[in-house]
Amino acid sequence: MIKAIEIKNSGFLCSWFFAALLLPSCDKDPKNGLGAKEKMNVLFIVSEDNGPELGCYGNQDVSTPNIDQLAETGVRFDNAFVTYSVCSPSRSTLFTGLYPHQNGQIGLATHHYQMYDTLKTLPGYLHDVGYRAGIIGKRHVKPANSFQWDYEAIKGANFEKVQLEKYAESALEFIQMDVGKPFFLMVNFPDAHFPLQKQVNGFPPQPLEADDVSCTLPFIGVDSRRLRGFTANYYNSMARLDIAVGLLLKKLEEEKLLENTVVIYMGDHGPQFSRAKCTNYEAGLRVPLIIRYPPRNPHVGMRKELVSSIDIVPTIMDITGVQCPDSLCGRSLLPLLGQGSEGQWREYVFAGGAGSTSLFFYPRRSVRNNRYKLIHNLLYERENPKYSSYADHLNGHFDGGTEEGELIQGTDEVRAAYATWKNPPEYELYDLQDDPYEFRNLIDNPQYSSIRDEMIGVLAKWQRETDDPFYDKGIFDRFVAEVDSVNKHFPNHSYAKDSTFRWKYLQYFK
Repeated sequence: MIKAIEIKNSGFLCSWFFAALLLPSCDKDPKNGLGAKEKMNVLFIVSEDNGPELGCYGNQDVSTPNIDQLAETGVRFDNAFVTYSVCSPSRSTLFTGLYPHQNGQIGLATHHYQMYDTLKTLPGYLHDVGYRAGIIGKRHVKPANSFQWDYEAIKGANFEKVQLEKYAESALEFIQMDVGKPFFLMVNFPDAHFPLQKQVNGFPPQPLEADDVSCTLPFIGVDSRRLRGFTANYYNSMARLDIAVGLLLKKLEEEKLLENTVVIYMGDHGPQFSRAKCTNYEAGLRVPLIIRYPPRNPHVGMRKELVSSIDIVPTIMDITGVQCPDSLCGRSLLPLLGQGSEGQWREYVFAGGAGSTSLFFYPRRSVRNNRYKLIHNLLYERENPKYSSYADHLNGHFDGGTEEGELIQGTDEVRAAYATWKNPPEYELYDLQDDPYEFRNLIDNPQYSSIRDEMIGVLAKWQRETDDPFYDKGIFDRFVAEVDSVNKHFPNHSYAKDSTFRWKYLQYFK
């Protein structure tokens, strides 16, 4: 185990915890859920490429005392999911409150995918109600002119994970720019995006080695010393993320801002291991989500309701007093933060996917309820290109993928799961209660035929209601042809370096 970092002894964790318990009462404005006397600030922390592998979610190998403390003084959501398991599309939902197929950001911004340029984004909504809006770390969503930030810092990806203390320093700089106005600040930390570093600038102070890890991540399904080495460095990345989060929150504590700041922490999608990032399996879509909301009668605990990143923008709007547009599909999570908020929440969560780039194009849609998951593979006649990218380590971002030699050592069930991932049928169906890591596809099991039909119907209804362009066969076929043409005329992603290249899909999706 990693020893707790020195920041834990600075008094931050203890004083922050007791401050949360001793907050003065705050009158509530029924129109917007705010304290009538003072608007709440919002700090939105987003980390890269990680699932809920945190101490507060039960992981015994990783050391994350600061995020664990956030969970102890807030609400931890155990069933939180993103709308897409790739960075740019997932983040587009966090800025617009729309599914990627609604806002247009269906692939990586670095590959010229982008949103419709007519959309209003979160900073614009917040300006309407008198908030300042800042962002630290990469945005990774286009077009840039859709975002009216009052402050931007550390715009690069920082995959080297250097100078993490500058995130906290930049946050303080933004906060001190105009102390008379409430603020929204989004801080995007680079850990645990590949490459996974064992240690950077002494962080974490006592990194794990392969032999310190009890096993690989369970959804991988196979074990090897090489994979345990990547798992150890994934946990080291999570520990380093936790240190950076601690430095950030300590700055707010020193400025006495934690008492009137809602803190939201979320991962953008799952880690870059086989059957996780770039898939619609649980390991790709399930993420940590913690909300600490300080006003009167804070609820401290855990929620099991199905929540989605589509709910984040409505939640922030509820906190800040923005009138939520009817066009948004999500709902504010604030009712789940109070005592006695039992009752029906939602029955299903949905996710899309088209791949991150042209070469990785593999469109799919999925729906999940409390027990079952259905995945619709729209190009099931083709092999999934992500399989070989992971197995053969296409580049450094895929080095943690499961190799064929390692897979041979797996069980028949696990090998069958990888075969399904490589060459999936049109539909996959999983019983998440009996098979949480989705190793057994039940789509052809007659005992589940009624569940299959129900889930297919629910997924189709969602596609119709959200104007999914891939639900229209003519539009879908046209986009497949566009992707195939790009791959033919721009081999090996050469279009990504062509500043004049433009995708045409935005012209015919609507």
